[in-house]
Amino acid sequence: MQGRITSELWFITEQCNFSSLLVSLISILLSVSVYEVVTVTGDVKGAGTDANVFVTLFGDFGVTPKVHLASKSRTAFEKNKTDVFRIKTHNVGPLKKLRIEHDNTGMNASWFLDRVVVTDMNRPHLRFYFACNNWLSREEADNLFVRDLLGSLNPMDVPKLNKYIVSVFTADMKGSGTDADVFLNIFGENGDTGERRLDSDKDNFERGSEDKFTIEAPNLGRLRKITIGHNNRGSSAGWFLDKVVIDDMGNKEVYEFPVNRWFAMDEDDGKIQRDVLVGSMQPMGIVYNVQVMTGNVRGAGTNSKIHMVMHGAKGIKNSGKVFLEGGAFERGLIDIFNVEICELISPLSRVTIGHDNGAVGAGWYCEKVVIYCPFTGIEQTFPCGMWLDEDEGDGLIERELYEMVSLRQKKQKKYPWSLWIWTSDVKGAGTDAQVFLQIYGERGKSDEIKLENNSDSFEQGQLDKFIIEMPDIGRLLKLRIWHEKRHPFAGWHLAKVTLLKTLTMEKYSFECGRWLDINEDDNEIVRELPATGYRVTICTGNVSGSGTDASVFLNIIGDLGDTGERLMFMSKNNVNKFEKGNHDEFLIESVTLGQVRKVRVGHDGRGGGCGWFLDKVMVREEGQPESAATEFPCFRWLDRNEDDGQIVRELVPAGDGLRLFNVNYHIAIKTGSVNGASSDSRVFVKLYGEKGDTDKVILAVSDNDLRNYYETGQTDIFILETFDIGKINRLLIGHTNEGLRAGWFLDSVQISVPVHGMQYMFPSHRWLCKDEADGKVEVEIYPSEVLEIEQLISYEVTVVTGDVRAAGTNANVFCQIYGDEGKTEVLALKSRSNNFERGTTEIFKIEALDVGKIYKMRIYHDGKGIGDGWFLETVDIKRLTMEVVETFTFPCNRWYFFPCKRWLAVDEDDGQLARELVPVDEAFMKKGDDDEEDSEATLGLEQKAMSTTYTVRLKTGDKKYAGTDANVFMILYGTKDDTGIINLKASKTHKNKFERGMTDEFTVEAVDIGPLKKLRVGHDNRGSAGWFLDWVEIDAQSLGQKLRFPCGRWLDKGEDDGAIVRDLFPNSLQTEFYTPFVPYEIKTFTSDVFGAGTDADVFIVLYGRDAVCTQQKSLCVNKRERRMYFERGAEDMFIVELEDVGDVMEKIRIGHDNRGVNPGWHLDRVEIRRLLRKGKGSETIIFPCECWLAKSEDDGETVRELVPSDIITEKLSRDGSLKVTEVEVEDALETHTYKVSVMTGDVYGAGTDANVFLTIYGDLGDTGERKLSKSETNSNKFERGAVDKFTMEAVDLGQVFKIKIRHDNSMVSADWYLDQVEVFDVDTEEVFLFLCERWLSRKREDKRIERLFYVKRDSSTTSRAFVIIIGANHTQTERLWLDLPDGRKGFEAGSLESFESHGSDVGEIKKVELGHDGATPESCWLVDELSVAVPTKGVKYIFACKCWLAKDRGDGLTARVFNVLDAEAISISQKVIYELTVVTGDVQNAGTDTLIFMSVFGANGSTEEMLLQKNEDRFERGQEDTFNMEIDDIAPLRKMRLRIDGSGSRPDWFLDKVSSAYPVSVFTYEDWLSKTHGPKRTMICEMAAVVDEEVMVELTTYIIQVRTSDVAAAGTDANVWIIVFGENGDTGTLALKECNKSNKFERKQVDTFRFSDILSLGDLSKVRVWHDNTGLAPGWHLEYIDVKDEIMDKTFRFPCDRWLAKNDDDGQIMRELACANNDYLDLNEKTKYEICVTTGDMAEAETKENAWIVLEGKKGRSKEFVMENSSKKKRFLRGNVDRFEFSSKTLGDIAGICLVTHTSVHYQTIFCLFVLCSINFRYIFSCNALIPLSPKRDDFLTFECTKTIESFASKARSLVPVKYEIIVITGDEKGAGTDANVFITIYGTNGDSGHRQLRQKFRNLFEREQTDRFVLEMLDMGELQKVRVEHDNSGLSPGWLLDRVEVTNTANGVTTIFLCGKWLDTQRADGQIARVLYPKY
Repeated sequence: MQGRITSELWFITEQCNFSSLLVSLISILLSVSVYEVVTVTGDVKGAGTDANVFVTLFGDFGVTPKVHLASKSRTAFEKNKTDVFRIKTHNVGPLKKLRIEHDNTGMNASWFLDRVVVTDMNRPHLRFYFACNNWLSREEADNLFVRDLLGSLNPMDVPKLNKYIVSVFTADMKGSGTDADVFLNIFGENGDTGERRLDSDKDNFERGSEDKFTIEAPNLGRLRKITIGHNNRGSSAGWFLDKVVIDDMGNKEVYEFPVNRWFAMDEDDGKIQRDVLVGSMQPMGIVYNVQVMTGNVRGAGTNSKIHMVMHGAKGIKNSGKVFLEGGAFERGLIDIFNVEICELISPLSRVTIGHDNGAVGAGWYCEKVVIYCPFTGIEQTFPCGMWLDEDEGDGLIERELYEMVSLRQKKQKKYPWSLWIWTSDVKGAGTDAQVFLQIYGERGKSDEIKLENNSDSFEQGQLDKFIIEMPDIGRLLKLRIWHEKRHPFAGWHLAKVTLLKTLTMEKYSFECGRWLDINEDDNEIVRELPATGYRVTICTGNVSGSGTDASVFLNIIGDLGDTGERLMFMSKNNVNKFEKGNHDEFLIESVTLGQVRKVRVGHDGRGGGCGWFLDKVMVREEGQPESAATEFPCFRWLDRNEDDGQIVRELVPAGDGLRLFNVNYHIAIKTGSVNGASSDSRVFVKLYGEKGDTDKVILAVSDNDLRNYYETGQTDIFILETFDIGKINRLLIGHTNEGLRAGWFLDSVQISVPVHGMQYMFPSHRWLCKDEADGKVEVEIYPSEVLEIEQLISYEVTVVTGDVRAAGTNANVFCQIYGDEGKTEVLALKSRSNNFERGTTEIFKIEALDVGKIYKMRIYHDGKGIGDGWFLETVDIKRLTMEVVETFTFPCNRWYFFPCKRWLAVDEDDGQLARELVPVDEAFMKKGDDDEEDSEATLGLEQKAMSTTYTVRLKTGDKKYAGTDANVFMILYGTKDDTGIINLKASKTHKNKFERGMTDEFTVEAVDIGPLKKLRVGHDNRGSAGWFLDWVEIDAQSLGQKLRFPCGRWLDKGEDDGAIVRDLFPNSLQTEFYTPFVPYEIKTFTSDVFGAGTDADVFIVLYGRDAVCTQQKSLCVNKRERRMYFERGAEDMFIVELEDVGDVMEKIRIGHDNRGVNPGWHLDRVEIRRLLRKGKGSETIIFPCECWLAKSEDDGETVRELVPSDIITEKLSRDGSLKVTEVEVEDALETHTYKVSVMTGDVYGAGTDANVFLTIYGDLGDTGERKLSKSETNSNKFERGAVDKFTMEAVDLGQVFKIKIRHDNSMVSADWYLDQVEVFDVDTEEVFLFLCERWLSRKREDKRIERLFYVKRDSSTTSRAFVIIIGANHTQTERLWLDLPDGRKGFEAGSLESFESHGSDVGEIKKVELGHDGATPESCWLVDELSVAVPTKGVKYIFACKCWLAKDRGDGLTARVFNVLDAEAISISQKVIYELTVVTGDVQNAGTDTLIFMSVFGANGSTEEMLLQKNEDRFERGQEDTFNMEIDDIAPLRKMRLRIDGSGSRPDWFLDKVSSAYPVSVFTYEDWLSKTHGPKRTMICEMAAVVDEEVMVELTTYIIQVRTSDVAAAGTDANVWIIVFGENGDTGTLALKECNKSNKFERKQVDTFRFSDILSLGDLSKVRVWHDNTGLAPGWHLEYIDVKDEIMDKTFRFPCDRWLAKNDDDGQIMRELACANNDYLDLNEKTKYEICVTTGDMAEAETKENAWIVLEGKKGRSKEFVMENSSKKKRFLRGNVDRFEFSSKTLGDIAGICLVTHTSVHYQTIFCLFVLCSINFRYIFSCNALIPLSPKRDDFLTFECTKTIESFASKARSLVPVKYEIIVITGDEKGAGTDANVFITIYGTNGDSGHRQLRQKFRNLFEREQTDRFVLEMLDMGELQKVRVEHDNSGLSPGWLLDRVEVTNTANGVTTIFLCGKWLDTQRADGQIARVLYPKY
């Protein structure tokens, strides 16, 4: 079976490329299945067990996990008892064997198992029998409590097990025998035996003995390996095993497993369990690193022996049972093991872990298991978090653990190598020293490898073997081998080293034949193979104390590798090394390194004078001249107490910015908080990155200066400065194991690399201790998470202190660097040396934000210490950019000169401790203007553009004692910078600042600090200091925002929290955004005429295009300035910030307030200069005036509007010269005269005595506010009923569209009722009318005295409208004209019009264009909303337009394109287009003009009633009329209902038939629809569909019996109606009138009604019954309704037992009743199945053979059914669909089908699709598979069901009544409420609710802005699709604005919202009083 499925999968993939099918089939194979496991316990004494029993199933598709057979019964597994278990686990296909076992717990663990029976519940016919008839016991029979049983489908079969004779040979050497228990597991092709204890009666495993054992197990096929080991028990557990030989008796094969290794914890590698491959002496093991974490709960630890099994993919391969020896398994600890097995099973599917329950405290709480396989690089975490204790929880002592995949980590792959080292056979060649090895390859190098063994290694003439792991470093180039002992007896003579890659068998040999001895050869203890040499000169500095006695080491790093750290032990030219001024030479032996790139030099920091000042290091190859040496300058201390405290440095060749080429790695090491966690040992780290790895570096100097490192719970921080290794992949950390307390518990390591912007977290939580865990003192850790931190770059800052008296400082110095891209944080310039002394130069390397090109820096000190004053000479800043060093110089070099010219001292100069410096090239930039004044003025505008002016308002609270006399200060913080402390001294608003309830205003200027993020405000607590601050408001006009910083707290030592400084943050909800302001330089020229000057407040407004304008701005701030400026003949300049009016300035308005002694002003001209948007330069616009602004001169106007005459542009060209161009403005705007007529209303008290002000707005600008002072018609203005006329001049406003009018509420009678305002443009003769009809009054209406009015415009249009539907790839329909019906022309204001248009299919709609053909300004159209429904796609798009389509409105467009991405998409029911032909009979008067309605019923639902349009010429005698109807997708059609309403002059109609073109169906009637003609006298008819001459629905007679309940007043006098629903639709409304009883519906009465000639509905689903509530006693208690179909001879019952009464129960008079027939199928009944087979449409897909099919159900399996293929009736032709029917016993839900074709010839066919239909369900099987034609009857293919479709009737019969809460919300507009009766119909996937009235007693419903709630009980509607809301137009005001409807299913809590927002009003919108609403999701 497995082979067949595998080949079939291959064939599908290779031949058909049906990849999706492959995935689906595999998912079926790996799916979950339910198995029934039956265990039969034997009938022998003591047969029962109390232990936990487990079963594992082995099948064709894989192996299940071990499953616990848990029973709630305490009597499970008792003697002679049969126990049944249902287990849900992986579907492993047909079963081959099972493994059954128990955990040996409980009082009586032994168990005699008779047999096991397993049934696959998906295919109950597959039942497998597993005979056992044996004990599972440690005390009985063969002492096994795990058994593998073979299965058979025949219960009488007893499959035989295979026998394996195992011979174990113990070596003949001292101490080789063992007393421990030995275990063996044999692995073969077909699985494994499981762990077996090798035990017999004799004393086994003695020295030199051979022991034989017999193992019975299922046939394993060819053997691959064994796992053998012991449990380390007994007095002499160590065992030396020679070999194992296994004789496979069944397969006649003998296998030899050579071992020749110790199994002892104190010998060899310490392992007591090994994997051994057949015949292999080479170590092929793959090491798995296993971490077991014991939980941190009470009693979690255990003394039991822990074992583990690792399972591979699908569980097919496993490691066998592995004993985890040597672990502590104590509470909260992690135990680490290296498990070596000869199988690659990573990634693991699961892990089994357990214990032997063999100790006093056996119970164990396992937290998790983490397994890392170096070979695949995968680390998997298996959480447990449960007890393994027979007395806790479920009592299990073994558990299956599954991986938490989200925690999986991918680490570096490492490959196993076999390392053989030969020690020479010369006298004294051996060594006891610790030997290390490092290997270099083409792709990198290995780590330093410590060669350790439990046996004596490296003895004279000895070969030592090791297994090492290395990453893939490519072809090996060299190796370095060394030891670390320098005493006389540590010397070692190495012969050679051999490396073998065990996977590829690559072999490398490195010959040595030299001593590693300080007293032999060249006195070196390091060898590189093969070797060359380098000569190194180390130059010690010539400064005081520069020499060192410490041990110095050096590492030379080149393109081809490095030398490793070499101790500079023997100088070639000096006995006393590294003394002051020394040049010491050393020779380093190494392979060639290529180009030398850097050196790493350092010392160990030991000895009294260990500090060392290194000048440089020079490196050259041996034999090269000194001139060829590469120089590596340093000139720095390597001293813990000098410079940066580092004692190791990496040096790069001589050049600029030496410190910039290395990267700082900030390493934070956290020691754990467990007992004894601290260490005295020296810790080292090694980092591995994408670009390389560092050396092993001892962490000697802590950056956070803690005295004792690595103390319990402490975090030590170190800085490692080295070359850039790129992204860190992993970390090696360890210690040297020195000191009294060397053991160390490492909690975690955090490495921050600011230059990369990365932070790495390395969790450890483990011991690094020889005596703890796995004994390792170094460990590789991978990052658990990599976080992005702020990325920094390195700067080299050189600070030169001036050489003047007392220039130095002892204060702390800080700096801040500013650039194009931001600024750095405040950076401390400090080191461990004494800095900033007179005449000194200090160099600092700092890490800070990359600020781009540097334009300034701030440097300051904190004034601490004695002699804090500091004279700064220069600052240099270097940084690395694209490997190039950029330098910025900031000179300060002389007193009072250049950018600084200042002391940074409290008692010198101005007392400031901070200076801002700019680079020299920018500081001296001048534009070269000859005129000094102009130059300063120009600079003023430019400086204003670079700075930000903040208007700060502070509101003191209105509370007692809220004010303060203290000095208030503030700091503003932006995203780029802060302002520093600002003392708020000069308030613009009050002399006495910060008084109760006052708002004080201040102006603050700052150089670009970015958007504000917070402010700090406080005071110095002097005087009456307590202050209650309400809020601070900051208006940053150049940023275009006003921010509010709420406070509402005291700044008082004695109030609130006592704080006198607070940080405030902006409230985003109160932030106001507006157009950012830009600086303008405004020059006013006062004329040189008598009295020309003014003291008035002069203001200005600037205008751009499209009415863009600034606010009105006063040019003077106060009276003092007003007196200074605007004098006769004066030229005054102001730099102001105003809104940006765009590139073109069309006009300005300038005026004054006519106040002061001499307010009249004669203005000559105004010049406005602004900076150009691009490039350097400016533009000056000249506005001539030459007239008075005075009440007593000219026309008396004090406001003038000026237009430009000339524009002067100044640009700085590339050669530095100033280019000036002057252009005359030709198209300046004209000045227009506007006559304004103001009509006061004719109502009581309408007139006003107040001052009235008017502003007129046009699309080109506005007039500004003008006072209507002098009426041309009335001396007493604005009296009741009067019209006042005024004239004003203004620059052309264009199209006037609004006015603002107000009064100042002065005088006694200020209230004013304004009727209307008319504005007449004298120049264009246009009239603009503004209808007002409102009060401007503080006492009336809304108490407003200022109003905006818009020009009266008509939003309707008489133009012809159109839409264009645009699809993908620019496909679009032609223009679809929207012509109004009934000859109406024009879209009226407030109207809602609906159209139906047909166009070409454009696919998915992307855009919709709406427009009209109007070209004149009058043809304007304001469109509010456009909706486009596409029924054939099932979607409706709603576009919110709210825009003009007009030549003279908005943007002047008459057509607009809307994107569907901006629309709200609503799902509507999808329609299919049917072509219907209606044939009117050819009889006299057959034609009609009545309204005809049609409903269609199909297998998948029914449609609503649809009107068939008459269109004047349709439905005439003998005529065929064709319609394209959009009908819901309900095919296949079953019947049609037609209805006429009897209206019109010819209400009678003779219908012949209706036919459908596709699909072809005919509906025949051939009779009258009339009240007066024909035999039936009916206006409604139903016609069955005829398809291929087959009538889809038969006529039947329904007998309806109605039973009224036996309760008081149960009967009714009302009229009752009913609708019956079934598979084929519904009956329509049936009136229950004609009855066998004269008095119907009486108490306890059954009334029978007969309805003949009704089309059968098939199986019935529900009935809807209701009455009209008429008569004396309309309330009715209905018990049930029976409906009998006479043709089917079947009765359907619909129970009710509820009131249909308005005054009883829930008040409903309509009920829906579900069918209650007991429709459960009896197993003995037969079920009819219909099978549709679709053959593939491809070459060679068909077949001539018969096919057989078997159905597999949940309740059984069918017999074989033949699908016959004869020559007469050919089946299975290419692309054909064939149907077959057959009956079978009821099978339940169909799970799968088995398919086979029989033939003697081997060729194949293909089937694509099977559809299987039963009564209630359709089952679809997507096969898409080649079916092999096979001669064997049992060679079948199985397919799973891919889709199940339940029939409508089946779903309907299972419906339950549900209460629906309906919320109706009425809109908020005048007249929105209704008095009419409102009805609702709800439509869902299960049908509709029927027409329901929404009513409540004693409540006025549906009023304006009201929410009304109703509860209706209906049968479950399923998913709601739409609702229909309508009213009956009754009542005084029936019009209704419906906002929305919300319907909630109270059973599941799902609420569906249906938005409306439209009128249901015959007088508004489209006149409709019914709306269909779709849900909003």
